[in-house]
Amino acid sequence: MAIELQLTENDIKSFQNAMEAEMAKPIKHFEGELVKIRTNRAHTSLVEGIEVAAYGQAPMQLRSLAVLSAPDARLISIQPWDLTVIPDIEKAIAASDIGITPRNDGKVIYLQLPEMSADRRDDLIKVLGKKLEETKVTLRSTRKEFHNLIRDGKKNKDISENFHNRLEDVLQKVTDTFVKKADDMAEKKKKDIATV
Repeated sequence: MAIELQLTENDIKSFQNAMEAEMAKPIKHFEGELVKIRTNRAHTSLVEGIEVAAYGQAPMQLRSLAVLSAPDARLISIQPWDLTVIPDIEKAIAASDIGITPRNDGKVIYLQLPEMSADRRDDLIKVLGKKLEETKVTLRSTRKEFHNLIRDGKKNKDISENFHNRLEDVLQKVTDTFVKKADDMAEKKKKDIATV
């Protein structure tokens, strides 16, 4: 990732905005990863990306073949627009790694999420920790890019020592804010895993 930003003396706001925009990217990605960690609370994102081979064509994502909903905490319903694809959808779900056997009533496919075991909770917390660390590594990498930018600006005498120090303060403040945001998101997810 190469950051394109021209440092100009006393323009802290554009530096801060550019940094926040870059740091928001790993946070957004982390949000998506958190949704994928199943807490035994039904969520359509668990299945919407499953590839279904239907109509003899290239596989399509499940969300483009059916209406997905989570009518209660442990149930996902899949209502295909075309009932002839029900066997294809069931086959794709069975082949996926979600580990749930689908059942249907001829019109709607249901996925009943099982009770979560203590071992499964521990595994999910480990996955959560790994995803959090990956996010923090990306945030630190972004911080390093901006640090290099202001260091080079000082070295090339594009910015003054005083302005360099002010940018360093902004750099640390923004980094701390985003790391805390990631920690808070992980803590909330950890509580979800522990309480379901």
